Amino acid sequence: MIVVDTSVWISALRGPGSADAEILSGLLDTDEVALPVPVRSELLMGVSGATRKRLADRLGALTVLYPTDDTWYTLDAWTERASRSGQTFSVVDLIVGILASDVGALVWSRDKDFERLEKLKLVRLYG
Repeated sequence: MIVVDTSVWISALRGPGSADAEILSGLLDTDEVALPVPVRSELLMGVSGATRKRLADRLGALTVLYPTDDTWYTLDAWTERASRSGQTFSVVDLIVGILASDVGALVWSRDKDFERLEKLKLVRLYG
C-alpha cells in the first residue's frame, strides 16, 4: 500500500501528462493507494464548487485512513524523538506518516520533510 501525500496529488492534478500523474494512475488502477484524511482535507480545501464535488467523489473510492486515539500517543512519541534529533515537523506530516506506518504503507511525497522522517526511521518512502 502507498500513502500518497498532498504534494504528489497536486503535481499529478496540475500536470495530467506528468510522470507523477502516470505513476499515480497506475497505483490507483491497481488499488494500491491509501488516503490519509488530512491529505483528503487539504486537497478539497484547494478547490471549489463543482470541482470539489467531483474530486470528493473520486477520492471517495479510496481507502481513507483516520487518526485514532493511538495516533495521538504516537504523535507525542515521534515529536519527542524528532526533538532529540533537533528536528521539527508539521503536525499534518507527522499524522500522515503515522497513519502510513500504522498500516505498513510506504509514503510517496515531494515534501523533503518526509526524507527527514525516513532518516529518523519513522517512515519508509516510495520511489
